[in-house]
Amino acid sequence: MSGGHDKHSGTPCSEVLNKLYTYIDGELEEPNCEQIRQHLDECGPCLEEHGLEEAVKKLVAKHCGCDPVPMDLRDKVLGRLSQARTEQLAREARAETPGTRA
Repeated sequence: MSGGHDKHSGTPCSEVLNKLYTYIDGELEEPNCEQIRQHLDECGPCLEEHGLEEAVKKLVAKHCGCDPVPMDLRDKVLGRLSQARTEQLAREARAETPGTRA
């Protein structure tokens, strides 16, 4: 997960990872799906992240599939995950920039 641009597709890893849950859920529009598929074909770290997230989703479905979920829970969870990812990318960017303090 480089956070940069993939050399082949030109799609930023951060953009792919932000859309990953929607992609895994099958809720992403087709033009975006093709963009994500192409990036995953060319970017090993993002493909690894995809595999991990897909495995977690299957595990949760297997063990929690019978329990009703509050309607706003998905939005809250995705919002917090997005916030955590943004914070992580900011930390990585600061670490990669010479002369900055973390």
